[in-house]
Amino acid sequence: MKQMNTDIVIVGSGVAGLYCALKLPEYKKITIVTKNKAPKSDSFLAQGGICVLRDEADYQAFYDDTMRAGHYENNPDSVEIMIRSSQKVIKDLVFFGVQFEKNGEAFNYTREGAHSKARILFHEDETGKEITSHLLETVKNRRNITLIENFTMVDLICQDNECTGIIGHNDKGEYMSISADYTVLATGGIGGLFKHSTNYRHLTGDALAVALKHNIKLQHIDYIQIHPTTLFTKKNGREFLISESVRGEGAILLNSKGERFVNELLPRDVVANAIFDEMKKEGSEHVWLSLAPIPEEEIKAHFPNIFQRCLEEGYDVTKEPIPVVPSQHYFMGGIDVDKFSKTSMKRLYAVGETACNGVHGRNRLASNSLLESLVFAKRAAGHILKNYNEAENKPEIKIDPSQYDGYAEKYKKAVLDAIEKEKNNE
Repeated sequence: MKQMNTDIVIVGSGVAGLYCALKLPEYKKITIVTKNKAPKSDSFLAQGGICVLRDEADYQAFYDDTMRAGHYENNPDSVEIMIRSSQKVIKDLVFFGVQFEKNGEAFNYTREGAHSKARILFHEDETGKEITSHLLETVKNRRNITLIENFTMVDLICQDNECTGIIGHNDKGEYMSISADYTVLATGGIGGLFKHSTNYRHLTGDALAVALKHNIKLQHIDYIQIHPTTLFTKKNGREFLISESVRGEGAILLNSKGERFVNELLPRDVVANAIFDEMKKEGSEHVWLSLAPIPEEEIKAHFPNIFQRCLEEGYDVTKEPIPVVPSQHYFMGGIDVDKFSKTSMKRLYAVGETACNGVHGRNRLASNSLLESLVFAKRAAGHILKNYNEAENKPEIKIDPSQYDGYAEKYKKAVLDAIEKEKNNE
């Protein structure tokens, strides 16, 4: 088995992993590994936008909206940290070349469900792609950062509750160990575990699986968000998300009779449950989303990707409603971390969707995901740097790769069983 040494290894190439790497100094050797091609992260798929504290007068409303959406199970300190850090993160993104929609020189804000006011910055309906692509481009230009694609982590290198790297393999099945002083898990969500999801299919909760294996503390792993509106299709693969900002701009939900049956701006879990109830009542496979209240020019300017994708599926959203159905979308639980993204294992951090710092509570407020990921990835980088010391007890790696035969299905089952157990304990 090949061996590699680095200062910090980051597992995942979404906004959390990339931003964490960029907030570490250039004199540190950083290795990012990602399970697929680097752009194949859910961060690239985020449509609606990213929240930001507009001014001090907005703080209490932003805080209250986040807490209310999370059913007040949020960690108040984490919510405050996220909101107070938002403006600096946005300045960073602009510095990296991200272009948010503007009205002249001022930012143009939109609103989504459960927000009491417009505080969301966006780039058309591909905000995640705009942010992540610029971060990725910057990462590729940093000499101290090595990016390894098509590399699947299967285990941690650890002993005595201290992590000193990872073990994984490439797409040819060739195993390699990567020893590091610090490890950051940024593996994303768990959508690949579900039949219907907006996530990429290769995102199967790998970090959760290794956490379970090594008794790393988890939190609320049964807190799984269902997005109310994905384009209904009988084709295989991930579902195409119809951004909540479409409803924020005026789109309405209709049953088969063309009747409106819910306030579309309620929190996601409430809207999703209302849709499920309506489908059950009618015995239907979906409901309908009408964009008729939105001017045609606004649809094509603000939601060009959604407009085009629906056309490809045979629907002109400027002329007719589209069939939508709820799908698994986001994971609010994950590896338990503190306000600096530290896990219960020494030298191990977790950021992004795979981590749980308590910001989202039981249900995530729309467009808080990109912000939360970036804020706490930056905090992880800062904490690593402030407390940096080389690992003294790096074990010699002698692994028989055959011990990982069939690991993928075993890991999936372990995570699903753990989620089910958590549900039963609620």
